[in-house]
Amino acid sequence: MSGFIASLSLPYVISFNVQANAASGMAVHDDCMLKFMELKAKRTHRFIVYKIEEEQKQVIVEKLGEPAQSYEDFTASLPADECRYAVYDFDFVTEENVQKSKIFFIAWSPDTSKVRNKMIYASSKDSFKKELDGIQVELQATDPTEMGLDVIRSRAS
Repeated sequence: MSGFIASLSLPYVISFNVQANAASGMAVHDDCMLKFMELKAKRTHRFIVYKIEEEQKQVIVEKLGEPAQSYEDFTASLPADECRYAVYDFDFVTEENVQKSKIFFIAWSPDTSKVRNKMIYASSKDSFKKELDGIQVELQATDPTEMGLDVIRSRAS
């Protein structure tokens, strides 16, 4: 066996490793980045909820929040027993009375979700988040108290 490994040239070993890493990740549907850019630049969405479609092996947009929707509307759109990724555009006023906005990336992984679901979302999170250029704050939450409005406010300032 060691003779076989030694006889392989380096490019074969490198291409094998790249394919193995690529196979473990999820593809990202173009709509995910398009809707994120609309949220960031045009502010046409208050939030975006993303879902991994296991059969298609890709991340898709599941729900878009209208600009007038509240944080409570956003949290109500997350399933109680399944993982999701989400982006929320949080508006706030600083102590200096300046209107600001921060874009949050939230990895929602409820304790009640299946282990396989948690593993798929955990292993794909970093590569998906890199696709969304402009995330300012990241939160990971396993229950609603970990992403309550008080937590969002404290992380924004």
